[in-house]
Amino acid sequence: MFFANQKLKASLKKLAKLQRNLTKKVKNSNRRAKAKLAIVKLHFRIARQRQALLHELSDYLTKNFDVITIEDLNVKGMLKNRKLSRAISDAGFGYLRQMIEYKAKLRNCVIVIANRFFPSSKTCSCCGKIKTDLTLVDRIFNCACGFSADRDLNAALNLNQYGLDTLTARP
Repeated sequence: MFFANQKLKASLKKLAKLQRNLTKKVKNSNRRAKAKLAIVKLHFRIARQRQALLHELSDYLTKNFDVITIEDLNVKGMLKNRKLSRAISDAGFGYLRQMIEYKAKLRNCVIVIANRFFPSSKTCSCCGKIKTDLTLVDRIFNCACGFSADRDLNAALNLNQYGLDTLTARP
């Protein structure tokens, strides 16, 4: 299941248009007040759309999986990348984690939180060798053992194994 919100993208485009339109209005006029009100309403709608998407995703994960492994990410550091900051902000990692945790309690799911420094995307999910020269531009993970996969898929496989290993290591 792929969680892309086309309505959110459309709302963000509409917001940009309304904000451009607001700058053309005369200060302290009734039309400017109306335009400002429309922007406030749209901001509220966008917040609700983001929240609905996070609820949908957390609900899907906790209903369909007994063990969920998530990474403890340095979101503040990730936001410094100007090209990805909007997408990272929209993702709402902290809020998503909160939702997953409380829904997992209700549905008796186990949550495993991977260490921030666990090299999930740099480790080969086939042989376990860590590749140190991997950059963010490299989207395909290629290992010397012959394993080749999408970088995110490789990280997901590693996180899954991390979660399973953590559960079996518990007494």
